[in-house]
Amino acid sequence: MTTTTSQQQLFRYLEDRFACAQACTECARACAVRAAQASPDGSEQEELLRRKGIMCAEVCDATCRVLSDQALMDEDTIRVQLEWCRAVCLECAQVFDGRLGAEDGAKACREAAQACTDLLAALD
Repeated sequence: MTTTTSQQQLFRYLEDRFACAQACTECARACAVRAAQASPDGSEQEELLRRKGIMCAEVCDATCRVLSDQALMDEDTIRVQLEWCRAVCLECAQVFDGRLGAEDGAKACREAAQACTDLLAALD
């Protein structure tokens, strides 16, 4: 029988999982938009922005797929994916910082990283 406390923990976990997937989706969108705006034949900085944006979008997309897979309840797999996503999002946010037009991307990256952190805490 499930206790009230464990039911509350389960609800919190599911809420955090959904919030993380939602934040990662927004981050992926913002990074893809930013990557598309960077000119492929531009400066080295623009190329770095484009590459980091694409990588972050792909990692966030993969994280969403892991979180939405109802059959995947393997906590270790989820934890590794979240830690990877958090690291990539924070790295991307740092690259976006101070770049004109990249403010929304940096903010979305930080929000996704925080959502990953929150979900990791719910797993503990």
